[in-house]
Amino acid sequence: MLQVSERPSMIDLFAGCGGMTVGFHREGFRSVLAVEWERSAAATYAANFGESHTHWGDIADVTEDQIPEADVIIGGPPCQGFSNLGSKDVNDPRNKLWKEYLRFVVTARPQVFVIENVQRFSKSSEFQLLLSEADHGIIKDYELSYGVLLAADYGVAQRRPRTIIIGSRIGKIDLPRPTHARVPTGDLLPWETVRSRIGGIDERPATTELPRAFTEYFGERIPGLFKGMDIHFGRQPTQLSLDRYDHVPPGGGRFDVPPHLLPRCWREKSTGTTDVMGRMRWDAPSLTIRTEFFKPEKGQYLHPQWDLYDRDRRVNRVITHYEASLLQDFPKDYLWCGTKTEIAKQIGNAVPSGLAAAIAAQIKRHLH
Repeated sequence: MLQVSERPSMIDLFAGCGGMTVGFHREGFRSVLAVEWERSAAATYAANFGESHTHWGDIADVTEDQIPEADVIIGGPPCQGFSNLGSKDVNDPRNKLWKEYLRFVVTARPQVFVIENVQRFSKSSEFQLLLSEADHGIIKDYELSYGVLLAADYGVAQRRPRTIIIGSRIGKIDLPRPTHARVPTGDLLPWETVRSRIGGIDERPATTELPRAFTEYFGERIPGLFKGMDIHFGRQPTQLSLDRYDHVPPGGGRFDVPPHLLPRCWREKSTGTTDVMGRMRWDAPSLTIRTEFFKPEKGQYLHPQWDLYDRDRRVNRVITHYEASLLQDFPKDYLWCGTKTEIAKQIGNAVPSGLAAAIAAQIKRHLH
């Protein structure tokens, strides 16, 4: 088994801004290669983990002689084609990128690999092809464990379900057992809450803009570096929007808004999309933080502070980028590169580090 003094090596594919890497580093892993297509996300990764091993570009352009040996490979191939919000098109070219992932597995021969994806991936035709490759194809030496894990069950203040696949050629590695529960029993802890992550943060951001700052990664100039309260900025909603927000209590949504304030599309749709224009609850995990969390019409993203009797104690705004990053389990001092929209995408697409750390700890116990 792995000696305590050793730090297992890892490759992170489709690395994004590094959410999964945060969790694996927390458990003592070290990065030897990260690959990310989107420039600002790659720059954020490089800012936090180092530029020398970060490859910004198409994963297909990384040749076999550029792929180092590693104990573990992790990554989440783009999932838009499988997402409930996506086209659900099995022919979406982004759904084929897991085959590039497998090319790295075949070349680097890690002891273990981890694939992370949206919940729907486990029911896709591409997932069935992956199982076939493990049964009698190019990864037949690996035993698979897979299932849908809920981030809240691993100490993340967010109800975010994800499909997790662990492939091992050193004996089957089960998925990690939950450490938290909505109704805790035995040695399980209660779910973390929105309050535990963003309680105490200034409820009224002083600005609506990022600081004017630039840095350079991969030989190109990019907005950044930003940290902590730099990304705690608000928006400028219209009075109509503010009137809508004012009617929504914690846990509520568009059905709490009076009909005369609703757009026609919502007035005429009496069912479905229950979480839009929703307000978070202080003492519960948030729902999934997506890439457009700054738009209340996209989900339950209104700040949880609301008082039935005192309108002055209502915070009628969406969560800020900083608050979203904390709900996604990023460290408070994490560094960010990119525009407002680019950083929001990085946050929403990330794997919460608490979930990643639970997976990393489970794998580390088995490594040779």
